[in-house]
Parts: sequence; structure tokens; C-alpha cells
Amino acid sequence: MNFCADIFADYNCLTTAEGLLAAGMEDVNVTFDMFFREIPDKGGFAVMAGLEQLINRLENLSFTEESLSSLKEQGFSDKLTEYFRNFKFSCDVYAMPEGTPVFPNEPIVKVHGPALQAQLIETILLNTVNHQTLIATKANRVYRAASGRKVIEMGARRAQGTSAAVDGARASYVGGVNATSLYPASQKYGIPVATMMGHGWVQLFDSEIEAFKVYLEEHGEDGMLLVDTYDTLDSGVKNAIQAFNEVLVPKGLRPAGIIIDSGDMTYLSKRARRMLDEAGFPDCDIYASNSLDEILIKDMLNQGAKIDGFVVGEKLITSASSPVLDGVYKLCETEKNGEKLPAIMLSNNVNKITTPCSKRVWRLFDMESGKAIADVLTTENESIGDEKTYSLFDPDFTWKRKTVDNFVAREMLVPVFKKGECVYKCPSLEDIRAYCNEQVASLWEEVIRFENPHKYYVDFSGKLWGIKQSMIEKIMRHNDTTGENQYV
Repeated sequence: MNFCADIFADYNCLTTAEGLLAAGMEDVNVTFDMFFREIPDKGGFAVMAGLEQLINRLENLSFTEESLSSLKEQGFSDKLTEYFRNFKFSCDVYAMPEGTPVFPNEPIVKVHGPALQAQLIETILLNTVNHQTLIATKANRVYRAASGRKVIEMGARRAQGTSAAVDGARASYVGGVNATSLYPASQKYGIPVATMMGHGWVQLFDSEIEAFKVYLEEHGEDGMLLVDTYDTLDSGVKNAIQAFNEVLVPKGLRPAGIIIDSGDMTYLSKRARRMLDEAGFPDCDIYASNSLDEILIKDMLNQGAKIDGFVVGEKLITSASSPVLDGVYKLCETEKNGEKLPAIMLSNNVNKITTPCSKRVWRLFDMESGKAIADVLTTENESIGDEKTYSLFDPDFTWKRKTVDNFVAREMLVPVFKKGECVYKCPSLEDIRAYCNEQVASLWEEVIRFENPHKYYVDFSGKLWGIKQSMIEKIMRHNDTTGENQYV
């Protein structure tokens, strides 16, 4: 059996495609929303990422003869394989730019186009954006916990596969991380790379001091010494100071830093800082590693740790404390005979009830402080841009209302594809990272705090809320009439 390397789709996407062709519905226009329901780590926001990779995957979406043969072997029809042989992506795609803080239950990607194509890309879209947004969100938490200190991503050895490691390093950089240790990520995306030694290097030599000196001879002032192979204070730091004096100082060079990878790093960093300062190396940075995350980093700094940077690995690249972004892809509108019809999904779990209509997402910023006030979802033909005042209300608790003025509304979903042609120019990775930092700074401190963050409101326009409620009531009345109370 041939392996369909270029068909990245769940099996049900293929069977649905075949069913749409059989029913003559392949070109019925539909609109899907991608959104997520819960923020990882119970945080106040997530960080959108993965758009550039998604664009690349959609631009190169095609099917080889080998894959078409494989589909035939699986029993799929000649009609489907012929459709794929002549496939050309023709959907409109809108998305929030990478680096944007995003919130539950608002569209972060919107797809409009032929039903067969729009549903076919579900797996690609969710796989790409869910993973990248998850890692960028975790990275931003680590970056903020470090309070301006340097953070190096070093998680490839425990990432779930090579693509998760490489693309995860990129997402980490979007979220705020300063550098990566992974060479392919640096080569592919231009991420700054960090040079660090390993314990194995030290163990290969007859003595620790010899290992340090040879390493510094090779790497000069870029070399960071790992000082905990045998004993951090009585051996590692002492030998590092000796190696600095014998190798770097005669050349007029200064040391980059030392790394502590085990033990009580708060205590050890304080002692190491004193030893380095007394030896004339107050400019030698101290880095900490060893299964760190934002909570440990914050705790160490609160305890007065003398740490200048952090090397963060598996807990970042796997988002170990919250390893899934629950992004979903749901139909919200169809077109029949030129008429747009809102679509909704109900569920026994009220959190899974979807919001109908093709929507626009607006973010309201206070003109005086520059801070984000709330996001508002409207129908496609509504605009907030010219409003002088706007009345916000909670779509779940409608008695919660607030009138805002002196604000500016920015539309958050930007065009990415028009009829299958990419119309979006991806910013540089540096610009995305800077944009992320700028947009996170526009959130109130209460939203970005780690513990019990304030809920950022995603509200509905009155018109959108009314459509959703009327659809729910209509379905409920139908169920009461037929006795089908599956949604009660």
C-alpha cells in the first residue's frame, strides 16, 4: 500500500469529500470558524502563532499520482481522485496576525469557500495553529516570568518529533524567547542560536579545568561553561574562574557566563555571584537550567536568585503543564441559492454551543491609556469603526453592561487568501516578536497575571446575540414538538 505523504487529513475529511461530490454539493459555499474554548494553564490569554506555516501548507496543497493511487487502493471513487488530480485551492481565509493575544470563543481563523475544500483543510489548520499557538503562549509566560532576563529555548531532545522541535522553537521566539539551541531552527527561521557546552564535554577530559580551558580556547567570549558536572561551587565555579583568568583575560576577552544545571539554584546562584564578583568577573552572567518553567522561574527570582538568564527545555517545548490547545473548526454559515444561512451546533454541554454567522472580530482600545477594553463579535455586515459610544454586554450574563466611549476599534481578522491566492505578506520573525510584546503590553495587568487572571471579555453585538438566541429557541421548540429533547 502506498503512503499518502501529501494528504494530511483525517479519514473522515476524505469520506466527507467523497460524499459531497456524490451529492453534488462540493461547490456549495460555506464558512468555518477556528476558535478555542480554554486558555492553557488557566491563563488570561493565548498568543496566536503558526500563520506563516499554515500559509505555506495551503499554498502547496496538491496531490501526487502516488497519493491518488493510494486513495484508489483504499476504495475511494475515481470521481474523488479526479477531483484531487485537478485540485486548486480557492477559499478565502482570514486570520489574526501572529503574536496577537487571543481569547476563547472568538474566531482566530475564518475560512470561506467551497464546502469540499473548506472541510478538507480542517486537519491541516488545526494541527498547525493549535500546536504553534500553544507553544507561543507557554513561551510568553516563561518570557514574562523572567522579567527581562534572557531565555534560551533548549527543548528539541524531548519534543514530540522533529517538526515539533523546529516549529516549536519558532513559536517560542514569537512568544518572547531570546534564542534557541537548535541548529535547524536557527537555519530555517533565523532565530539567534546559543552556544552551550554539555556534561559529556567535561567528562571526556582528564580534569574539569582542562575541559574548560580547551572550550574557551575554541569559543572565546561566546563560550558558556557548565559548572555542575562534579561540584558546582567547590569545583565548577572555581575552575571556571581559573580558566577565565588563564585563557580569556590575557586576550583581553570577558566571559559570557556559566550555567548551573542542578541543585538549589537560588542558593547556588547567590554563592556563585559572590565568587565571580570577588574574582573580578561581575559581568559574567549566571544561567540556570534543569526542567524550568514560568512558576519555578518566578519563585527563584522572588527568593532573590542571582540569575541573569534561563535555559528552558521540555516544559516549554511540550507545554508540559497544559499540553493541548483545544482549538476546533466549526461550520457557522452556508449559502444556498445565493442566500446566506447561519448555522449553529447545539450540545448537552453548553460550552460546545457554537455561534452562527460569518463574523467580524473587533478589539476596542481605550484612546487615553492604549489598553484593550474588550473584543466584540459582530455579523459580517456590521461595523464598529464609526461609533462614538458603544454598549457592551456579556453574551452569557446579559445584565452585565458597560457603555464605552473615547475608544478606537480595530478589526482583528485580516485577509490572508482571496479565492485561493495569498494576499498576505508575512512580517519578519523579529517584527512578529516585537508585535507580540507590544500587544501583550496593551492588556491590563489584571489580565496577564499568572494567578487568577481577570477574564477578558469577548462580547457579541446585539444583532449577533439575537440571531443565536432565536436559532436556539427555534431548535428547542422543534424538539418540544417532536419529542426530540437531545439538547435539553
